[in-house]
Amino acid sequence: MTSQKLIVALDFPSREQALAMARTLSGHVRWVKVGLELFCRTGPEIVSTLDNLGFKVFLDLKFMDIPHTVQGAVTSACAAGADMLTIHVTGGQAMVQAALRGARMAGKKPPLLIGVTVLTSMSSNDLALVAGRSRNLEDTVSSMAHQARTWGLDGIVCSGQEVQRIRQQCPEPFTIVTPGIRLKKDLDSEDDQKRVTTPKAALRAGSSYLVVGRPITRATDPVGTIQRYLDTIEEQS
Repeated sequence: MTSQKLIVALDFPSREQALAMARTLSGHVRWVKVGLELFCRTGPEIVSTLDNLGFKVFLDLKFMDIPHTVQGAVTSACAAGADMLTIHVTGGQAMVQAALRGARMAGKKPPLLIGVTVLTSMSSNDLALVAGRSRNLEDTVSSMAHQARTWGLDGIVCSGQEVQRIRQQCPEPFTIVTPGIRLKKDLDSEDDQKRVTTPKAALRAGSSYLVVGRPITRATDPVGTIQRYLDTIEEQS
């Protein structure tokens, strides 16, 4: 069984480690994620390589810069073969519209452009420190999702705790990508994800894609662990 909803994050420091894991995952998952660590080590070549191996690639670089720079970066990412990209909603409307232009200029089917709201590593206290005043986390994510949809983005990234509310205000085909996914037995494990949830809860709330990294890639049996995630996803489908 191969899932279209599970994205496995290849958070490795080297090309060799990432591709070894990708080959292990081949035939079990359709999507893999390339983040900052791997991309900075390998450059766009890793995206092209994974694309040639038959994976759909979620390039999670969270672009945020002046509009002209982001437009060019998105066009370059499309040329490398990315199927999904992230940009920060806090970059504003002009930046988002530039990203959309960059995707259209790529000369091929544009990738899904996904807005980053509040990172799942952040808590309400963290948000208050960044904002300079107390702000309700769910209200903030909801407001950012509304802006993302209004500005023409294909979806957003948010934790499982905000999915139900976002899905109510942003029906399909608006895409909701949810990181911080853990099997029930792993919910209390210590890592840098603070707002975590189970695959079943996220899908029931309305998530489109589930992102899982280290619980799979650092497992002694990655394929067996994937199967446990896929069994849970299949139950909810």
